Amino acid sequence: MNKKILDILEYQKVKDAIKDFLGTANGQQELLEMFPKTDVDSIQKDLTETLDAVDIYRVKSGIPIPKLANIVEPLRRLKIEATLNGQELAQIGQVLRATREVTTFFQDLVDEEINIRVLNQKVDQLVLLPEVEHRLSESIEGNGHLTNAASPELRKIRTNISRLESEVRSKMEKYTRGANAKYLSDPIVTIRNDRYVIPVKSDSRSRFGGVVHDQSASGLTFYIEPEAVVDLNNQLRQNQLAEIAEEQRIFQELSELLIPYRDDLRENSWVLGHLDLLNGKAKYAHKLHATEPRISGTNVINLRQVRHPLLDQNKAVANDIKLGDDYQTLIITGPNTGGKTITLKTVGLIQLMAQSGLFIPANENSTVGIFKEVFADIGDEQSIEQNLSTFSSHMDNIIQILDKLDHDSLVLFDELGAGTDPKEGAALAIAILARVRQTGSMAMATTHYPELKTYGYERPATINASMEFDVATLQPTYKLLIGIPGQSNAFEISNRLGLDTAIIDQARGLVDQDSQDLNNMIKDLTSRQKHTTNLANDLESTLKDSNQLRTDLSRAVDSFQRQRTEMVEKAKEEANQIVNDSQETADKIIKRLRKMEHNAGYQENDLIEAKSKLNSLRQDTNLKRNRVLNRAKARQELHPNDEVIVTSYGQKGELIRKADQNHWEVQLGIIKMKVSVDELELVESARSIEKRTRTNVRRTASVSVKTTLDLRGKRYEEAMVEVDRYIDAAILAGYDQVTIVHGKGTGALRAGITKYLQANKRIKDFGYAPANAGGNGATIVKLR
Repeated sequence: MNKKILDILEYQKVKDAIKDFLGTANGQQELLEMFPKTDVDSIQKDLTETLDAVDIYRVKSGIPIPKLANIVEPLRRLKIEATLNGQELAQIGQVLRATREVTTFFQDLVDEEINIRVLNQKVDQLVLLPEVEHRLSESIEGNGHLTNAASPELRKIRTNISRLESEVRSKMEKYTRGANAKYLSDPIVTIRNDRYVIPVKSDSRSRFGGVVHDQSASGLTFYIEPEAVVDLNNQLRQNQLAEIAEEQRIFQELSELLIPYRDDLRENSWVLGHLDLLNGKAKYAHKLHATEPRISGTNVINLRQVRHPLLDQNKAVANDIKLGDDYQTLIITGPNTGGKTITLKTVGLIQLMAQSGLFIPANENSTVGIFKEVFADIGDEQSIEQNLSTFSSHMDNIIQILDKLDHDSLVLFDELGAGTDPKEGAALAIAILARVRQTGSMAMATTHYPELKTYGYERPATINASMEFDVATLQPTYKLLIGIPGQSNAFEISNRLGLDTAIIDQARGLVDQDSQDLNNMIKDLTSRQKHTTNLANDLESTLKDSNQLRTDLSRAVDSFQRQRTEMVEKAKEEANQIVNDSQETADKIIKRLRKMEHNAGYQENDLIEAKSKLNSLRQDTNLKRNRVLNRAKARQELHPNDEVIVTSYGQKGELIRKADQNHWEVQLGIIKMKVSVDELELVESARSIEKRTRTNVRRTASVSVKTTLDLRGKRYEEAMVEVDRYIDAAILAGYDQVTIVHGKGTGALRAGITKYLQANKRIKDFGYAPANAGGNGATIVKLR
């Protein structure tokens, strides 16, 4: 793909917009190297990866990738067995942590059965190094500073340094207080040459003994290390040197640990950068409300309600643009500033985006081609250095384009043939378009020449189009009308602006009748096209509503069938259980009677009692008193505000009130009507489903959750995380009330918990515990 087209169509601005969403150096580097591709398989793979990233962003707000530095240079140094510094080791540690987090994230997606098409294959390339990650994590902080856990020797040395610094300061501070303070320029302890010193007046330098390490510019102050602390300072300095040596040894040890994994680390860093770029593509697609383009094997372009990606998407006018199916050349006419040039740029830039694996700002099922080259002659490219006029500059560019065109090219001409005599310019434009047609290229051209309107009408595989202009408001609408050439509005505009009617009539007389007839014909075609478009839009909207209604109805029927099946199965299970229980009880009664008969020891009242028990086992066949069916029927009872399907109309409505025993008053859209109960089917509400689901969860919840959470002694951040988790667990356990013990302390934790409880919609009420149960050191929480 020639780079000139990237500049003309402002492809870099698209890349700059994506860059704002990136956090890794490798992702930014891959974006820098991103250019439109021409291989179909490669482009489709990129688009599928972007689709995965878009789905992940929609469900999980993106892949969790932190900011990562480029570790290429540290890995090169490891190749020559160099020792990395703390910052470089910390950067590698961050890559290893991100590798583990991303791997876990994608494993969770699999467990949640979220459909990922190809990105799992990319994630499988990541290599986990848990032991190396743990060693780096416990040894180095994010800023590259070694922790005390890096080695026992380092911990010991730093402990000694802290102790010696404390002893030195303790002794030195004695000089800054009391009688000795009057001999000091300032009562402070400072450092010179890595030694603790005090600023002594020049006339008192001999009073403290020790070593002079520095003096002020005026010579009135000497920075002296008192003799009493020289030995401690010597020990401190020795430990500081030992710390530096031990740190260097640890850096070398960690570097040697990483050497065998250079290739794995490089691959991990590249994969994370690639995923970061896909994150950026997904976020950019979300910003543009973009969709996945379909790829045409025959270079057919069919963009549905496409918008230029660099315009404000809330204000940009969307257009349907087609090219390459019934026609290969599209000639656009219309007034200046009407949107012709931006239409050309939209088609070109959309092609570049799609061939770069990006989603496009157009409606779903839009189609793009795969062009090996996209050429454009757009704008004023007059060259002062080469002394070329505007016409000459354009012609020079067009000549170069014609030499490179083939059947896999797309060419965009803006104001073709302009800048010279209109007759000659129109003739040249027609000849150029004819040559382009011979090469098999797809072409779009804008023009003011009326001769090209006739060319677009007469030539095969060529079609006219125009940018709509509203004569009533004297403003362009920026809507593309395919199949209709642009009309001249000069007389209408002049008339509305107030030009003398006599002048307009005289001008009309100077225009030949054919031109006037053509304009009238175009005007009529434009009106018909607008009317047809409005009808098509209305039909599309109606069809969409009908399809949605059909979908809703189908779901309602499925739900009803499912509920009916569930109720029947449940009724059968309960009935079988009753039969089993009855059979068991009857067997016991018969066994008892036989035993009594055998012993001849039964009385009349025994027989009456046994008969009563057997009669009690008989199930009521009156359906109105059957508890199983009554419970099922209760779930289908109608109530005001219930959502129902009116079967006679196939419409969804809402119950207002019961009109009589057999009829309800139903709200259908803006219509209220009286409907028979037999024509109503209840749509189970989301609230009912939620209630049943919540009830089921509480029945099966774990009973291991305590009713009291004790947070005393815990840090604020840790405590707030525990509160959030505990409330979730308590709700799942089915508790109505729990107690949070936070203590009194400074009140910060108590205030934080109060703020959290106020914001949590699952909290019914809360307040401090009674005085004998902790008072304001504990909070009692009532759950919904």
